[in-house]
Amino acid sequence: MEKSFDGWLSGFIGVLIFSGSLPATRLGVMDFDPTFLTAARAAIAGLLGIAMLLLFREKRPERGDLVSLAVVALGVVVGFPLLTALALKHVTSAHSIIFVG
Repeated sequence: MEKSFDGWLSGFIGVLIFSGSLPATRLGVMDFDPTFLTAARAAIAGLLGIAMLLLFREKRPERGDLVSLAVVALGVVVGFPLLTALALKHVTSAHSIIFVG
């Protein structure tokens, strides 16, 4: 029962954090260019990712996995945040939350 609760709690925290992403992006695009905002988010995530990989001494991905990782990175690190930031210059965050949901 305890592992199940941990899973639900982790999922709830993830949803709670993500729920603030679009309103925060809407606030960000009011003062910053969407491409700058996307690059800044990617840089911060990259630095945190490198720190975690070094901290936990994870092994490097296999050579065959690099293409798949690059495709996912383009979508998750560039595609979704950039397109969301561009859209949030023209619509409200409430409208975008409904659309993404």
